[in-house]
Amino acid sequence: MTSAPQHASRQFGLQLPEYPWDALAPYQATAAKHPHGVVNLSIGTPVDPTPALIQDALKAAADAPGYPTTHGTLALRQAIVDWFARRRNVAGLDPADVMPTVGSKELVAWLPLLLGLGAGDVVVRPKVAYPTYEMGAVFAGATPVAADSLAELDAETLAKVRLVWVNSPGNPTGIVRGVAELKVLVEQARAIGAVVASDECYGELGWGAWDTENGGEAVPSVLDARVSGGSNDGLLAVYSLSKQSNVAGYRAAFVAGDSAIMANMINSRKHAGMIVPYPVQEAMRVALGDDAHVKEQKDKYRLRREQLVGALEAFGLTIHHSEAGLYLWCTAGEDTWTTIGRLAELGILAGPGTFYGEAGNGFVRVALTASDERISAAVSRLGAKTL
Repeated sequence: MTSAPQHASRQFGLQLPEYPWDALAPYQATAAKHPHGVVNLSIGTPVDPTPALIQDALKAAADAPGYPTTHGTLALRQAIVDWFARRRNVAGLDPADVMPTVGSKELVAWLPLLLGLGAGDVVVRPKVAYPTYEMGAVFAGATPVAADSLAELDAETLAKVRLVWVNSPGNPTGIVRGVAELKVLVEQARAIGAVVASDECYGELGWGAWDTENGGEAVPSVLDARVSGGSNDGLLAVYSLSKQSNVAGYRAAFVAGDSAIMANMINSRKHAGMIVPYPVQEAMRVALGDDAHVKEQKDKYRLRREQLVGALEAFGLTIHHSEAGLYLWCTAGEDTWTTIGRLAELGILAGPGTFYGEAGNGFVRVALTASDERISAAVSRLGAKTL
C-alpha cells in the first residue's frame, strides 16, 4: 500500500498584532457594572441620525440592477470637485482626478499596495497615529516609520521614503497642521520623490482658531494652492463623509489629487472590483451639495465638546491639542491604563493612548460621539469625582 504524501505544516494568513480594541474588554466589563449604564466614549462612531435628505437619496437610487463604475458617476465627481472649491479652498480640480472609495479606511490600508510599494520602501506616518497607516505599510511589505517631520529621519531612511502620511486634523490628537507646515512637508517630500497622502476626514470639524462658524480659519487641505504651489503632483487628499454627515454605515469616502497616480489607482481598483455601490454614490452626491446638515451636526458636537472639556479638567485631566476633530486628547500624568481604569470605575470608557503608538503612552482619547443624554451622564460622573 502506498502511503499518503507527507507535507510540511504550513501557516496561512498574515501574522498581524491582535486588534488593539480587544484589550479594552476587562475595562468594559467594569464600566458595565455602573448602575446607570456605560458611557462609551472610546470609539468615534457617529450616533446621531443620518440626515433625511441623505436617506431619501439612497432610497431613490435603490433600483440599481447594473454594475456601478469604479471611477464614480460624473455627477458625483463633479459634486466632489464643487465641494473642494466651496469648502476646502481647492479650485480647479479636474473631475477625472477624483474617485469614491468604500470608506476611507480601506484606502488608507491599501494605498501603499496600490502605489506599488514593497520591500525596501519606507512609509512615514505620524508618531501618534491611527494604526491603519502602519498596517497599510505592513500589508504591502514596506517598512513603517513614525515621524512628524522628514527632518527627523537619517539620510539612509530618507532615501527609502516613498509615501508620507499626514493626518490633519489628527486622530487622536486633534492637532491641525497649518498652511506653512504643510507646505514645507510637501516641498521636502517632492525633493525626494515621495508621495504625500493627507487624511483630512475631520477637516470640517475645527474648533477655536479653526472654527469657521466663530470667525476662525478653515483647516487647510494639502491640495490648497497655498500648500501645493498650484500643482497636485505627488499629492493625494483623502476624505470621508462618515463624521460630517453621520453616514459611517454607508462607507462613503473619496480620494483626489495627482492625475497620473489617480489614473493608475482607478485602473487597479477596476481590476480588484473595489466599487462604491451606486445608491451610496447618489447619497454622497446629495450630501456633498448640502452644507446645512453639516453645520447642524457640528453645532451638536461643539456643545458636547464644551461640556466635556470642563468635566474632564475637573476630573484632573489636562487636554492637549484637540484643536479639531471629534476627540479630546487628555492626560493625568500617569500610565494610560491607570486613567482608563479610573474612568471605567465611573462607567466611562475612553480610548487608550497606547493604541496610537508609543508616544501615546500616558494619554487617553475621549470621543464626542455619544448622545446628549450620555454626555450629560459623563459630565455628572466626572464632576462628582476628582483626583
